[in-house]
Amino acid sequence: MLRLLLKKQLAEVFKNYFYNAKKNQMRSKAAVAGWFVFFILVMVGLLGGIFSMLAFSLCGSLCEVGMGWLYFLLMCGIAILLGAFGSVFNTYSGLYLSKDNDLLLSLPIPVRTIVTARLLNVYVMGAMYAATVLLPTLIVYWIVNGVTAAALICGLLLFLIVTVLVLLLSCLLGWVVARLSLKLKYKSIVTVFISLLFIGGYYFFYFKANSFIQDIIAHADSYGEKIRGAAYGLYLFGRIGEGDWPATAVFTAVTAVLLVLVWRLLTRSFLNIAAAGGSAARVSYTEKKAREKSAFGALVGKEIARFTSSSTYMLNCGLGVLLLPVSGVLLLFRGGEALTAVNDVLRNRPDSGAVIFCLALCLIASMNDIAAPSVSLEGKSLWIPQSLPIEPRTVLRAKTAAQLILTVPPLLFAAVCTALVIEASWAIRLLTVLLPLVYAVFLALAGTFIGLRMPVLNWTNETAPIKQSGAVVIALFGSWLLSITLIVLYLVIGYKLGAALYMLLCAAVLAVASLLILKWLDTKGAAAFAAL
Repeated sequence: MLRLLLKKQLAEVFKNYFYNAKKNQMRSKAAVAGWFVFFILVMVGLLGGIFSMLAFSLCGSLCEVGMGWLYFLLMCGIAILLGAFGSVFNTYSGLYLSKDNDLLLSLPIPVRTIVTARLLNVYVMGAMYAATVLLPTLIVYWIVNGVTAAALICGLLLFLIVTVLVLLLSCLLGWVVARLSLKLKYKSIVTVFISLLFIGGYYFFYFKANSFIQDIIAHADSYGEKIRGAAYGLYLFGRIGEGDWPATAVFTAVTAVLLVLVWRLLTRSFLNIAAAGGSAARVSYTEKKAREKSAFGALVGKEIARFTSSSTYMLNCGLGVLLLPVSGVLLLFRGGEALTAVNDVLRNRPDSGAVIFCLALCLIASMNDIAAPSVSLEGKSLWIPQSLPIEPRTVLRAKTAAQLILTVPPLLFAAVCTALVIEASWAIRLLTVLLPLVYAVFLALAGTFIGLRMPVLNWTNETAPIKQSGAVVIALFGSWLLSITLIVLYLVIGYKLGAALYMLLCAAVLAVASLLILKWLDTKGAAAFAAL
């Protein structure tokens, strides 16, 4: 039974490798093999390669000065963080708040068996992430210092200790996430916020990693003395990788005790965790007047509500909502320096900085492709808007308007900030605000057009139309390409017309294209939508 439960858990984790949610069918054996080859290349080739280079950069220098334990301490710390945060959401959904808890508890399966299978699943996932760091760490150390029996056995035990610590930390963090998820409102927005924090933290540490490594190598002695003096336990932990038997025995025993305690705690509390539900707040009824909405307003509200209710939708199709105001603030404080640098480099092309900054905002606005998957997201519920007593063109206009409502306010703020920073004529400043707004209208209409021409309606998971559909790919990368092309055209030939005339021509062309797309959506597009 334990083997079957573990197989079920792993099948859920790798479901997308066997099942095509976009086409609602199982993948072929060749496709499954291809996905697993891709997964191995990413985990072993990409992540393993990155941490192998990091291990080589640290191992030789630290081992030469007798700081091999510091090398293991640093690399194991990275492995624990990567493993824990890589599997924490799997722990949250697979261990605590799994959707099949009620089904499993209704079967004649002991609770300890269910808990053990869930823990093994969490362990496998965490160990998989941690191994991308630990295996290069051990192999590089053995290559640099040679392989001895003590180093080999203690190194393998270190791998086991670290992966179990990852399991324990994942259980703790997963419990915190699970408890918070039962209390928090607006879970999708909170998920987006946390995801952006992780992304920001990743890039911060990525760009700081080189200077951090150089600092450690340069001051290894002082760091080592501080750790041995203030945190002797961390020193002993690092000594495991060097083959220290007493340290290995102590940490192995402590880890085993902690694992048993966590298993017993989960076994006893699993029923309470699995049966936990969100706390329903008591709401007293207050009579209010309902505000009547037009059909168009109701449809726009529905589209925006769908966007804000899905963290996947917001993260993949709405990053511009956040990046545009951030860009505006950065331009106010740092834009003058960047503008001066651009104008100095391109002094033969007057007002290049203004044009580049303006079109750069268009590029950032392109990250809002909310309209592109909106038709596909109707899915099996497409019959509802088709059966309502409203014109199909009203539905399509509502999908376009939703993207405009979410894009225009932050874009307008960023464009005004840009106009205040640039040193140009009032005509160029005005066009710096006008061109991005026209560009946003074009993007929204073009996204609706592409989404209508390339619908994906037979999906079982919203990830398929949001991340895997051709409409989103074309809308996103096509808009990026358009922005870059307009910048290149100005630098190659457009500067001869002057910045104001070039920007006015771009706005005019985009406006005409927008009108043509709108006319198509109102006529042939409406008929195509009704016939889907």
